[in-house]
Amino acid sequence: MNILIKNAEVLFFEAEFTSRKEDVYISGGLICKSGDTRDFKADHVIDGSGKLLIPGLVNCHTHAYMSLFRNYADDLPFNEWLFNRILPKEDAMKSEDAYWCNLLSCQEMIRTGTTCFTDMQMFKLQSVRSVRESGLRAVISRGLVGEDLKDPAARTRLDEAFEEMEGARGNKRISFMLGPHAVYTCGEALLRALPDIALERNIGQQIHILEGRTELEESLKKYGCSSVAYLDSLGFFRAPTLAAHCVHINEEDINILARRGVSVATNPMSNMKLGNGFAPVTKLLEAGVNVCVGTDSAASNNALNMFRELSVLSYIHKGLSEDALCLGARETLGLGILNGARALALEDKIGSIKPGMGADLVLVDLDRPWMQPVNNPIYSLIYSVSGSEADTVVVDGKILMEKGELKTLDEDKIKWEVDNVRKRLL
Repeated sequence: MNILIKNAEVLFFEAEFTSRKEDVYISGGLICKSGDTRDFKADHVIDGSGKLLIPGLVNCHTHAYMSLFRNYADDLPFNEWLFNRILPKEDAMKSEDAYWCNLLSCQEMIRTGTTCFTDMQMFKLQSVRSVRESGLRAVISRGLVGEDLKDPAARTRLDEAFEEMEGARGNKRISFMLGPHAVYTCGEALLRALPDIALERNIGQQIHILEGRTELEESLKKYGCSSVAYLDSLGFFRAPTLAAHCVHINEEDINILARRGVSVATNPMSNMKLGNGFAPVTKLLEAGVNVCVGTDSAASNNALNMFRELSVLSYIHKGLSEDALCLGARETLGLGILNGARALALEDKIGSIKPGMGADLVLVDLDRPWMQPVNNPIYSLIYSVSGSEADTVVVDGKILMEKGELKTLDEDKIKWEVDNVRKRLL
């Protein structure tokens, strides 16, 4: 379908983010041109008057099935939250439960301007199923645990991951990473072996690293070094890696991450809420690390709202550094769009509005009272936005939401099904 988005203020990246009023033309899922092109025949016209057209936000770390646990196990220490409250209920979930909870997460992300997300999941085929139906773009990882490749726990999960990869072959919106959960759930032999599998399949890998202080203490006790240094000693970072959290890292760790080209997904809301602290984002950026942003799950955030995440990220690091220039609006926005695409090896497909790029776009309503007056639309995306301003969402040239109406998902059905799961499990 040929789509014309007209009369919108458009966010471009030209050395830095700038905006100007221009029409944008979409054909075959791609942005084909912008500006005044009179010979373009549109099948559908979207009026962007009073709105800012931006590349969709990229959520670089979440667990979509965990939307079930929103506001369920709050105000608890991290280990009690995870091991005593969340994991037992997670084990009781069925695949169909995960499917409906995934759709709830997809619904929330569409409504708050996210067009692409990476999902570490544990229910075979359900993430692929929900992404297909929602129309979002995603990079999916089956969470892996176990001692080595012969361990039944690891073998089963890895086989499920391969089955998902094969089942999604040909879908250009879905790609994959390997997903070893963490140093404390994966044995040395498994962590040594997975990078070779990733390289053989030409995919990356994602892992939780030093989210909480307990992991650091246990790593120092067991290995005599941090989890980052331990993983480096195993050759783990020889495959492209996305590391979630990295809260309790030191200068040596930062140098390793920079040297190995590891991308770091910071999750400020989740890290604060669980009392885990603050990732040293500014030090990572200064060292040249590709820092991107994730929400983590609705169990620990308790939202999948990337606009809120970016706003909080900028505010907390200004406060921590006592520097009003720290993580300015343009830089922060880059973390949520450009760096996210780079972390997922999608920088040639999404993240900017120019010919040949995928049409993953969001129209942000600037006419809301808290967005007025529009002295600077780029600043408003970080300092004024709430997330509810997403008016229209397009992914791969398909309209997922227009004027606040979802086109691919039945919101009432999702709400009803998720509530049934809640009543049975919680």
